[in-house]
Amino acid sequence: MAFDGSTIHGLVHELNQTLLNRKISKIAQPEKEELMITVKGEKGTYRLLISANASLPLIYLSSENKPSPITAPNFCMVLRKYIGNGKITEISQIAMERVIRFRIEHLDELGDWAEKFLYVEIMGKHSNIIFCDSENRIIDAIKHVGYQMSSVREVLPGREYFIPMQEGKHDPFTVTKEVFFEEVCKKALSVPKALSDSFMGFGFALAEEISYRSHLEHDDSMLALSTEEKERLYGTFCSFMQDLQEGHFAPEMVYEASGERPKEFAVFELQHFADLRKESYDSVSALLEDYYARRNKTNNMHQKSQDLRKIVATLLDRNQKKYQLQSKQMQDTEKMEKYRIYGELLHTYGYSATPGAKEITVDNYYTNEPLTIPLDPQKDAMENAAAYFERYNKLKRTKENLTDLLVETKSAIEHLSSIATSLTIAESEGDLAMIRQELSDYGYIKKHHSRDKKKGSAKGVPLHYVTSDGFHIYVGKNNYQNDELTFKFATGNDWWFHAKKMPGSHVIVKADNKELPDHIFEIAAALAGYYSSGRDSDKLEIDYLQKKNVKKPAGAVPGYVIYYTNYSMSVKPELRDVTPVK
Repeated sequence: MAFDGSTIHGLVHELNQTLLNRKISKIAQPEKEELMITVKGEKGTYRLLISANASLPLIYLSSENKPSPITAPNFCMVLRKYIGNGKITEISQIAMERVIRFRIEHLDELGDWAEKFLYVEIMGKHSNIIFCDSENRIIDAIKHVGYQMSSVREVLPGREYFIPMQEGKHDPFTVTKEVFFEEVCKKALSVPKALSDSFMGFGFALAEEISYRSHLEHDDSMLALSTEEKERLYGTFCSFMQDLQEGHFAPEMVYEASGERPKEFAVFELQHFADLRKESYDSVSALLEDYYARRNKTNNMHQKSQDLRKIVATLLDRNQKKYQLQSKQMQDTEKMEKYRIYGELLHTYGYSATPGAKEITVDNYYTNEPLTIPLDPQKDAMENAAAYFERYNKLKRTKENLTDLLVETKSAIEHLSSIATSLTIAESEGDLAMIRQELSDYGYIKKHHSRDKKKGSAKGVPLHYVTSDGFHIYVGKNNYQNDELTFKFATGNDWWFHAKKMPGSHVIVKADNKELPDHIFEIAAALAGYYSSGRDSDKLEIDYLQKKNVKKPAGAVPGYVIYYTNYSMSVKPELRDVTPVK
């Protein structure tokens, strides 16, 4: 997802409608590289959140406030000193760059009007917030950049502010048709790649959208386009840029095919994702705030579960290697019958062996064919027979032991795989606590009684969805919840769904003694596919049957069940036609 020039353009248009000619009432720096500027206007108070964090640069109007440190950082104090009560008189984008410039008027020490500039650069790891005087001299920046860090531009107090030129890139708002045809259309690249490489602030989603609306294939080469296709592409490009200039925005989020993970966002309609679920927004800020909230939630859960993920991954790897070794040892035991036959035949025909011979050929009375048996020349025939019987008995014991060990190791792999899937579904501390408890109960990690007791009180609950026609569907997020749902919550006539032969959630549809419509089976099957290890597949096979036919073997690990009579269907894993119940 790209916070590209088109997103900045839409945001600047929105900020001009809400913040222009409004007074700054508060400036805070909640995080090291983050600002929260509160602006009062006729229609209320707005909070502008700006972050120059290299991993998550952003800017949008936020509906939430953030606590500030007791002692304000130096950069925040500088801003408060100069523009703490200033008025925003201009908000503009520099060409199509990912740079927003705020011009702010304020009273200086003598009581005269003065102006300052605040530049917000949303440029990935080079993002920054830079405060300048009326002559564009840098007063301070939230991140100082010296010569050792960048030979292109220093960002230090006293230096002149400028934006490094992007060599070979044009401003899409001012590019001429001649330049478009002579430079852009002569690049030996695909159409989207040529567009994104030729214009400032052009994200790949924007380039793909223009290509799609021009009725060109994604991988069409610019050099292969006909004159008619180039004319069509240029016409679409001009129309698109005109819409952006005139403020015709349609903010929307596109989700992954598998469900609720955001795939892309834009300030315009993404027609080339016609087959994916979309959500429209009233403002660019609402879109960005929702996107970053979802991203932060995912990142936070991933961080909190990192220790468990590492433990499970290590255990899985160890057990998979053990299973491979055990399987190889089991293959080696296939030789044991050969050694038994060698021993028996030597007992029968060994008298004919020549002393010191390295082999003997005898009649194999099992196959009625001649068989050559290798011999140790240092031993007589009976000693060789005893050695072969010893090998046979050793491999026989190995096979007996490995038969149980292979089942045990395979069960551990399946169990750990199901826990790994549970970690991808986990949504809360309670979910992680239940997974940690399961790992502890089965000896994968040591028990820490004080922590387990503390976390045991926070229990996760299964996911709950309802369809438009009132059917309730429940999804277990881990093995303990799966057991609870299937064997304590569900009744005999409820329907049970699970991805075939892979780790995943138990999905229960409450039937309430009603006959389920066909579309409910499809919705529940799609949910079972989504909450499984195969959620990113195009199609999955899902088993389903009534709960009364699902059994749990004695002593089986949580989440493990057996069934013998079931139906199956192939579905696309996704969340569709259901509403979450909180």
